[in-house]
Amino acid sequence: MTSRDGSLSHPPVVARHVALPPALLWRCWTEEALISRWFAPPPWRVERAALDVRPGGRFAVDMRNAGTGEPMLFRGVCLAVDPGRRIVWTDAFSEAWVPATKPFVTVTVAFEPDADGTHYTEHAAHWTAADRAAHEAMGLIAGWNTAADQLEAVARSLH
Repeated sequence: MTSRDGSLSHPPVVARHVALPPALLWRCWTEEALISRWFAPPPWRVERAALDVRPGGRFAVDMRNAGTGEPMLFRGVCLAVDPGRRIVWTDAFSEAWVPATKPFVTVTVAFEPDADGTHYTEHAAHWTAADRAAHEAMGLIAGWNTAADQLEAVARSLH
């Protein structure tokens, strides 16, 4: 995939096999009470989630750094939803189809069933190479992998 500035996007930020059915991971991404348990890597915590997982629906997660009190607000819109299989959301829209002031990322999450669980991937496509570099400097890869570990633990607790 090529970004608007012509730079190539990275391969998936998270790609792993999870020995659980896709339906459990899907629930963790689409139920507010569950996403609140895993989405934020420490020292961050989710304070509020508002999800309407359908094309044009809301994807909003409010996080706060437990140590500093710094807030981080994700406001976006679901672009594509294939129930149980894939969610694509972006912060290019703040709500409904209202353009955001500064779009940053589009995220694709995929849940592909395999013989003994799920091939799970998360991919971040940034609007510019500078946005990608800024996200990486914030700890994108480590943070998303920690969150994926937490996602797996929450999904396992549902099994």
